[in-house]
Amino acid sequence: MLNKRLWFIELIAWWEGRIASSHLIKQFGISRTQAQNDIACYQSLQPNNLQYHASHKGFLPQQSFVQAYISGDVVEYLNWVSHKDAITDISTVLPYTTLALPKRLVSAEIIRVLVSAIRQQRRVEVDYVSVSNPDRQGRIIVPHHFVSTGLRWHLRAFCEKSNQYRDFVLSRFRGVPDLLNKTSISATQDKGWNTQLCLEFQPDHRLKPAQQDVLAHDYQMRHGKLHIHTRACLAQYVLQEMQVNIRDINISPEAQQLVLTNIDAVTPWLFEEKS
Repeated sequence: MLNKRLWFIELIAWWEGRIASSHLIKQFGISRTQAQNDIACYQSLQPNNLQYHASHKGFLPQQSFVQAYISGDVVEYLNWVSHKDAITDISTVLPYTTLALPKRLVSAEIIRVLVSAIRQQRRVEVDYVSVSNPDRQGRIIVPHHFVSTGLRWHLRAFCEKSNQYRDFVLSRFRGVPDLLNKTSISATQDKGWNTQLCLEFQPDHRLKPAQQDVLAHDYQMRHGKLHIHTRACLAQYVLQEMQVNIRDINISPEAQQLVLTNIDAVTPWLFEEKS
């Protein structure tokens, strides 16, 4: 719990510019003494990060601030802000809104079996449907990782029916899986999972130089290039999240904005359609 409070101290100080005992008291329901001790503890661990300013009635981040507990990614802060239990500065509440995206229905009974299978390295008999095969198909899989691809969660698993490692959308499992025997099949044999791939992007050359500069700044490109490292089997999802289509050359540059420059290296790891 202390590490969580130290993370919170650093998060608020860095992104809101001030941290005080009152923040910790309201967020964690602790005493003022405990809150003061937490800030003192943080200062002892990171002596160059915060300095008390009586005029602000709190501690402010210094120029020498070094991030020790937070990632520095604004998404981390905004995710915290949007959490229903989060508080912001005592005097002002930060307004925000989120998109109302559709939820994927996944049974807890299914997840429990899959979690057990991963932890115990066991085979699972499942019923699965897909857009191309909407009728239930029984198959035996050996799952090894859950994967978030943005809007939905997948399961990476070895499929005995296809005799290969594949991705399964969690919301497409049906019924209750049957947990079977242990197996020697594991993630270590999944070539697509263990192969590291670098996707190289750049602004679409059809854009005007000023437009390309905007994108270069957005993505903090170096020498006009953006490099994203991923597991090879997840390359397709990276392209989808980046909204880069490598097959339709008629997409307008303003719509796509980025292009993949190392197509030949990436193409062997892409798939035509999902399971």
